[in-house]
Amino acid sequence: MGRARAGRDEPNFDVPEGRAGARGDLDLRLSRADRAGGGGQKSPQTRSDVPKRANGTGAQRSRGGGGRGSSGGGRRRRSFLGRLVYGGVVLGLWVLIGVAGLIAYHASQLPPIDQLAVPKRPPNIAILASDGSLLANRGETGGRVVGIKELPPYLPRAFVAIEDRRFYSHWGVDPVGIARAVAQNITRRGVSQGGSTLTQQLAKNLFLTPERSASRKIQEAILALWLEHTYSKDEILELYLNRVYFGAGAYGVEAAAQRYFGKPAKNVSLAEAAMLGGLVQAPSRLAPNRNLPAAQARAAQVLAAMQELGFAKPQDVKVALAQPARTASTRGGGSANYVADLVMDVLDDFVGKFESDIAVQTTVDPALQAAAEKALVDELNAKGGKYNVGQGALVSMRPDGAIRALIGGRDYAQSQFNRATTAKRQPGSSFKPFVYLAAVERGATPDTVREDAPIKLGNWQPENYSHQYEGAVTLRTALALSLNTVAVRLGQEVGPKAVVQTAQRLGISSALQANGSIALGTSEVTPLEMVGAYGAFANGGTGVIPYVIASVKGPDGKLLYKRADSSLGRVIDPNAVGMMNAMMHETFVIGTAKKGDIPGWDLAGKTGTSQDFRDAWFIGYSGSLVTGIWLGNDDGEPTKKASGGNLPVEIWRNYMGVALKGQTPVPLPGLNRWRKPPETTASVSSGQTPGGLLGALLGDPQPAPRQAQAPSQRPRQPAAEDKNFLEKLFGL
Repeated sequence: MGRARAGRDEPNFDVPEGRAGARGDLDLRLSRADRAGGGGQKSPQTRSDVPKRANGTGAQRSRGGGGRGSSGGGRRRRSFLGRLVYGGVVLGLWVLIGVAGLIAYHASQLPPIDQLAVPKRPPNIAILASDGSLLANRGETGGRVVGIKELPPYLPRAFVAIEDRRFYSHWGVDPVGIARAVAQNITRRGVSQGGSTLTQQLAKNLFLTPERSASRKIQEAILALWLEHTYSKDEILELYLNRVYFGAGAYGVEAAAQRYFGKPAKNVSLAEAAMLGGLVQAPSRLAPNRNLPAAQARAAQVLAAMQELGFAKPQDVKVALAQPARTASTRGGGSANYVADLVMDVLDDFVGKFESDIAVQTTVDPALQAAAEKALVDELNAKGGKYNVGQGALVSMRPDGAIRALIGGRDYAQSQFNRATTAKRQPGSSFKPFVYLAAVERGATPDTVREDAPIKLGNWQPENYSHQYEGAVTLRTALALSLNTVAVRLGQEVGPKAVVQTAQRLGISSALQANGSIALGTSEVTPLEMVGAYGAFANGGTGVIPYVIASVKGPDGKLLYKRADSSLGRVIDPNAVGMMNAMMHETFVIGTAKKGDIPGWDLAGKTGTSQDFRDAWFIGYSGSLVTGIWLGNDDGEPTKKASGGNLPVEIWRNYMGVALKGQTPVPLPGLNRWRKPPETTASVSSGQTPGGLLGALLGDPQPAPRQAQAPSQRPRQPAAEDKNFLEKLFGL
């Protein structure tokens, strides 16, 4: 062992003799030739040539000539441009990752794609006249849904031209459009143009809030991509046209066309289409009913864009520029809206819940509606100030209850309160026919005589306007001349409760007070109730329920409701109807409505004036039409002697003259049997003095004071009816 260790050679790193001076420069790295396959076999002399590689010159050659930095295969230093490109690529990748992260985050805030669906549009209620023409729209949108194929081609093209000219080529988001908008906004030093496509605008309207933020814009773009993937271009454009807001409460192109031009969207002209296309940029600022010059200027820009894109012919554009669109005028604020409000009040009684558009056909005749509005408004404009009358209402219906015209006020734009259906006012003497009917049903006739003389009921002493009395008079004459004392006597004979029951049987639904003054119409009622009750006189004794809805149809034309014949049944005996018609006919012959007569027609009716001239009424009828007028002030302020026989009769005559024109006269039921012979019509009764007759003819006495009046307060004197007919009758 010891010898073995003694003979073992230990590693020796000493430099061989003669090389000690180069120890510090020893290069132990392998050359390319020393590596396996590094360059083939070398001669022993070459591999053992250490001194040459170890000396200074050799080392420098090895580090300089064989290093990675040399052209012989070492590390190359990149140029500035190379480093810039490399950095840009890396930055772009990070930006792309960041954008993808943002998109993913905001997409996660939306419902899952497989659950996305276009929200249902709130249903529209189209309210139509009896001839199918549109009276009004109701609902949140203001118009029905229209298909793009229903519209003239230039209408949707107007929106594409001004809002998104690359609509048919982009995929929901338009980078070119965004870049163009950014460039224009920069050059104009302000936000003057947006880059949203029509699809993005639709996405915003359908799914998002009006919030203006980067987050919302990202969600808008995501939803736009989904819309483009799900729907065709024409489907997207159709959705857009039916959802975009046009101002004035109009959502959708149909609502806007009706609101601004009074016509369906399918009938708009090129100029009107251009105006609609320009509206969506700023509906409030550009609404033509508020700022017509601005709307027309914007429409001119739309027309120029349409011509540039070939969407409209130059000659058509020239005509449209020469004749710019104007809004349709709605006189009186649109009285048809009172009809529409009535429809909406009762619609739930006929159809259940509906989620699609419906069309409600009414009984209203648009020509009669216009004539009624004109008659009422013209009279109030001409004489309302003189008589201190601020408001009025008119209801006209067929004897079967079908409403043909309804005016709820002087101007719907100023007041939406429907006085025809909602306002309850004292009817005055127009309530007396119910008193006379109760008496007729208990044996009286038109020729029954009663005493026109002072009467006192407790502390109340009703009087005729003239303070004069005629003595014995027939009921025919007493009703025609509206004598208060006779009406009160009849009311006492039959009993106030019988009067109330009679009125309710004919259709009066308001609460009635069964007291002595009920005979003079002190309980408040609505015009619609009164006209409905008078319908039984016009149709021969059948009680009617006034109605305005004839049918309701769904969007596919499916019938949802159709009115069946219905009534209150017989409420007046036919013989009693004849007597009542004969008595009320005299109102047009010798009574307070003489100037309302229409030659060739048998007419009947009754005027009414409430205490202190607060309310003026006239309800008259032919065998084919019943029309009632109320005039007064909403706050109950007394008028300046407006009575049933002046302004209301004039309005009635003007309207009925139009309504009955060209029709064949219809006889009043039972009138001929009880009609007073013409030769005796001028005679009131034996024993009357001319002076007393003149006093009675002065007008329509008023009812008793209001219920709230203190018992110790003396009632005001009755109001006078119209006196003008006296001038004609006696040549005064």
